[in-house]
Amino acid sequence: MTASLTDTLCTRCGLCCDGTLLADVELAGHREIVALEALGLEVEEDDGADRALLPLPCRALRGTRCNIYAHRPDCCRTFECRLLQEVGRGRVSIERAQETIADARRRIAHIRGLVAALGGRSAHLPLKERCLEALARSEELHDDLKSRRTREELEAAMTSLDRLIRRAFLGAPYDRRTRALRPLDRMSRLIQIAPPRPSEPRSSRSRSRPAPRSCRASW
Repeated sequence: MTASLTDTLCTRCGLCCDGTLLADVELAGHREIVALEALGLEVEEDDGADRALLPLPCRALRGTRCNIYAHRPDCCRTFECRLLQEVGRGRVSIERAQETIADARRRIAHIRGLVAALGGRSAHLPLKERCLEALARSEELHDDLKSRRTREELEAAMTSLDRLIRRAFLGAPYDRRTRALRPLDRMSRLIQIAPPRPSEPRSSRSRSRPAPRSCRASW
């Protein structure tokens, strides 16, 4: 990855850090764990596996820039989304990539607004988990027409964003590695996410994860 592409695209995107593309980052070992904790970041132990994870959204993200860039984990140093790879290979222009990033960020802002309208409060969760939690909570507490329409709009927006992410940012390699997922317009009805109790930190929650990999796709 060239410095110019990083400055032109990555610092205006941030989707691999804010919980949109990825749910967490696998850390390389004790050295990284100690370094990140010294910087004030939360590190999770992966249930049933001998490894540690940096949960996303990353608390070191400031807008679309990394606040600990010089000390970021190895996985963050080596990760390249499909869009960045395609630009590097000359298959996608920088201008087209910038338009794709702007389009994704507009859709995400819309989704976050819908989540807030449904009473979603878990800003510390990856985007898809925030959406599913808000849908489940709203279905349990509110059955009025306005809430139902907002839920339908959110489900449609999630499905649209899912297609964009898979096509432009994650691509086929991540589809194969993250197992088959149900369409997002059905997932909200089939997956129930139990929100953490106010006194329960995220690191203590039990989370089911697929086989080990450096970055686990959120979608």
